[in-house]
Amino acid sequence: MYHPQQFDELRKQEDPLADRAVMDLINFPELSSEINLWEEIPSKIPAHFPASLHLFFEDYNNPATSQERKSLIQGQAFFNKRGDTYLAMLGFYSLPYCYAFANGAEVLVRSKRILEDSGKRLGETAKFLLDVFKPGAFIDSYQAFLTCAKIRLIHAYSRFFIHHYAHDWKPEFGKPINQEDLIGTNLAFSLLVVRGMRKVRATVTKEESENLLAYWKYLGKLLGIQTEFWPETSKEAFVLEQLIRKRHLRNSAAGEKLIQSLLSYFEQNQKETFLKGKSEALVSFLVGKEASQALGIHSEPIFIPEVVGSIFKLLGWKNYAGNQSHARFMKEFELSYSNQFGEAVQIHLPEQKRS
Repeated sequence: MYHPQQFDELRKQEDPLADRAVMDLINFPELSSEINLWEEIPSKIPAHFPASLHLFFEDYNNPATSQERKSLIQGQAFFNKRGDTYLAMLGFYSLPYCYAFANGAEVLVRSKRILEDSGKRLGETAKFLLDVFKPGAFIDSYQAFLTCAKIRLIHAYSRFFIHHYAHDWKPEFGKPINQEDLIGTNLAFSLLVVRGMRKVRATVTKEESENLLAYWKYLGKLLGIQTEFWPETSKEAFVLEQLIRKRHLRNSAAGEKLIQSLLSYFEQNQKETFLKGKSEALVSFLVGKEASQALGIHSEPIFIPEVVGSIFKLLGWKNYAGNQSHARFMKEFELSYSNQFGEAVQIHLPEQKRS
């Protein structure tokens, strides 16, 4: 099904279409500022944009197939009901799990914004999820195409700066933000979310789980991932995650720095007194013993599945009074972010000034 040799090759592969586009954005930085003003990808790309950017944005012109539309509608309905738990799993499970993979963590630790502005980076990731799961996204509303395009270009910016300025980058890390790491991150945002929900005794059917995989296959295509390697079934996803885990899950200084930065943010902003001082234990419970050891964090016997499940249910009722919906999730998120940082959350391309 999946072979290590395939993934050795994927570690050497990046995203040529986005990488060529970013080379021109570096040379013409005013174009990044122009893109940041868009609300969606225009139907006609401005004539003064170079060919690389025309080709890049044309990659978003293909309408969803009937099967993809079905998966999008079902996935958005799932998020509309379960988005609060989905977003909680993002912070307490998906991101920490990604940090436990040593080579991939080497890219993230080189971003001062992740280490020094954990809250803003977490907010941007939540904004991405809320954009791509908005009811009607990719079908009746097109803003999410631009969100995906920006994330893809931000990845390419990171690769550019690592290639040109990270003199301590080692060949054994693989190419920065390579295809294997992109696939692994997509698994963390799909398979691992479902696994986390089931850990806290939330019911997720096989049909819902496999539809989320289909949803993230569609998103993967928009994020520049080679989707021929993406799993179609829960069994395939399990096998793929096990392969990537065996290849890369291990302790690293990079992973420890990242998780400590995230845990520090959680503790500084924890409003629930009964969870104060418990962020590390909660993350450890969700990611499991092996990943906890890789991250250098410790668990406490205070958390069992029923307790954690009750905590998430309690917080859901407290925050949404049983009225869960995408609109409510978005409203509460934007209000919380604005109160904390004094600004609206934005996913923006880096804006470089000409030297």
